[in-house]
Order: sequence, then C-alpha cells, then structure tokens
Amino acid sequence: MKRGIIQFCACVLIAGNLHSAAIANADTVVTVEIVTEKWIEEGDSPEFSDSDATIDAPQAIAQYGPFKVVAHDRVALIGSIETETPRQFKAMLADFPAIKQIDILDCPGTGDDAANFAIARIIRRRAITTNIPDGGSARSGGVELFLAGAKRRATPGAEFAVHSWRDDEGREAKDYASNAPENLEYINFYKEIGMDDNKAKAFYAMTNSAPHDSALILKTADIARYVQLD
Repeated sequence: MKRGIIQFCACVLIAGNLHSAAIANADTVVTVEIVTEKWIEEGDSPEFSDSDATIDAPQAIAQYGPFKVVAHDRVALIGSIETETPRQFKAMLADFPAIKQIDILDCPGTGDDAANFAIARIIRRRAITTNIPDGGSARSGGVELFLAGAKRRATPGAEFAVHSWRDDEGREAKDYASNAPENLEYINFYKEIGMDDNKAKAFYAMTNSAPHDSALILKTADIARYVQLD
C-alpha cells in the first residue's frame, strides 16, 4: 500500500479546485478544505517539484536521508520517507543517541507505508517528541509520523494534509471491507499511538474522505480533536 506524497505546487497541477467538506468525527463536525489535484505521473510514482513550504531549512551538522541533525538532541525532517529511510533513521540514532525531538518542517508523505510505519514505531518506542513549527507541513504519511510522537507539539500555523492510500493495483481504502487487514493496519496503528477505538476509526474515516489524488487540509485544532497535543 502507498499512502502517497502530497505536494502543493502549481507546476504539478494540470487542473484543480477547492471546496469545503463537512467531516464528522467522534465528538464534532469539522469543516475543512479539500484540494483536488491531477498529478503528472511517470511509471508508478508521482513526479513532483520542490514543496512550497515557507519555513527556512536549518544548518545541519549531519544528514541521513530526509533527516537533518541540527543539534545533538534535535533533528529536522525535510523530505519524503522512502524504502531506504528506516536504515538511514537507525544509523542517525546510532550516531546521535540523544535525539529527543523531530521538527517536521516539510514532509510531503511516503512512497512506502511499511517504511513509514517502521519509523513511526521507532519514534514512539524511543519516546521522541514530534514538533511542527509555524510554516511547517506534515502531509500524507507525514501525519502518521507526527502522531507517533510521545509528545506532539504543533503551532496554530502548522499544516496537515491527509488522503486515502492507494495500492499497486489502484484500489483505495473504500474498495476494501472495513474489517479487511488493509484497513485494520491503520486503525490498529492509531490505537497504538493512543487513540481509543472510536477516535481511531473516526480519524481513519476522515483521512479516507479525500481520494488518493486529493488532499484534505487540516489545521492543528483539527488534529487536537483526536489526540493530545502538548
């Protein structure tokens, strides 16, 4: 399964529109925006230009794939999570075992959900804090990385985007039974990181309300309806 990579650059849009959707969760109804995009694809993977994130990249003392070490206990995430990223992440933690916080500056998502979940579970196991500062953006699989934090911090200016996953045969979450292993994998992960059963199912349903080729845009207050933020 592929959660996908979401970018918001005009140069990768052939056509697009913006509309609102009322999304219900366990406690309330949230009005959010859906950006509908048509992606330019080459082979199996979407081809994107650089993100238009407005946050400046910090000076790194070391870099491991999309992770830039900015202090002995802090790392910045700029880029997508791919198949080789767990190996790079483990190497970083071996070299910098005191890392306690990941600042998610611009994560467009993942091309490999298994790799993304592997990193998310390491973040949780190591009790690492996840943080999104003003102008920072966690999209698609990047949202799971943020949720994995033992503590989660996000400013009101942080941005989140979610959508349905799509497998190699073009099927999305809605094409499987609600209790299919492909869907339960995500619900069980959300329960692992602290959501109760109702919120895990509601959050997952909300993410899948946007098709794979779209993006449901959320703010920090929307995420806070499902998990505790510090």
